[in-house]
Amino acid sequence: MREILGRRRSLRAWAQLQGRRLWARSGRYNHRSPMRSTALTAAAEWQWPVVPGAALAAPGTRGASAVCACPDPECVVPGAHPFDPVLLAATTDPTMVRWWWRNRPDAPVILATGGTAPCALSLPAVAGARALATFDRTGVRVGPVIATPTRFSVLVEPYALEELGELLYAQDRVPSSLRFHGDGGYVALPGSLTGAGKVRWEREPGGADAGRPWLPRMETLLDVLVEESAASPDSGSRLAY
Repeated sequence: MREILGRRRSLRAWAQLQGRRLWARSGRYNHRSPMRSTALTAAAEWQWPVVPGAALAAPGTRGASAVCACPDPECVVPGAHPFDPVLLAATTDPTMVRWWWRNRPDAPVILATGGTAPCALSLPAVAGARALATFDRTGVRVGPVIATPTRFSVLVEPYALEELGELLYAQDRVPSSLRFHGDGGYVALPGSLTGAGKVRWEREPGGADAGRPWLPRMETLLDVLVEESAASPDSGSRLAY
C-alpha cells in the first residue's frame, strides 16, 4: 500500500510539474519577464506612460534586414514603434501594463513622450557620444540617455511646441539628423529588441523627488546637440533609428 501511495504522489507531483511548465510556455505565467518589469517600473514607479511595441517577426541576419510584425512590409523601425494597441492607449495603470505583458511578455516597451512624460532628442550614436563627452568636460548634468547601436536618445523635461519653436528659431541651422520626440512621439525603452539591435541605457536614470528620474531642461543641452548633429551625416529623409 505504501508503494502505491508513493507512486500516486509521484504521479501527482509529475502532473503538477508538467502543468506548470505548460502554463509558463503559454505566456500566462511569466512573472519574470524582463520587459514586464521594465514596463512596470516606468509606469508605476516613474509615471511614464507606456504601450507594447510591435515585436520583430524575424530578426535581421547578415545581409538581410529585420522584419517587423506590423503590416507595413517596408517598416523602417521594426520593433521600435507601437502597433496594437496604438500610441494613444499608452498608460501608467499597472493593472493594464501587467495584462499587456502577461499576454506579450517579450513585447518592446514604448514610452509615449510629451505631456507630463519625458520628451527626447535623438541623434546619431557617434554624435551622441561626442555630445556626452562635451557635457562631462564642461560639467553639464545629463539625465537618462537611451542608446541603440545607431542612435542616442537624450531624455529631457517635457517641453511645449512653442518653446521648442523659439529655441530652434534662434539656431543658425538645425540638422535633420537631430530629431525631437514631444507630444505624439515615442521612444523604445532599454531591454527592447528592435531592428537596430537591443536598446540599452547609455546613462542610467538617477532618482529624484517622488522616485522619478531626474531630467534636464532641453535648453541646457540643445546647443551642443545641434552642433554635434551637424557634424554627422543624416541617414536620409525617412524616419530611422
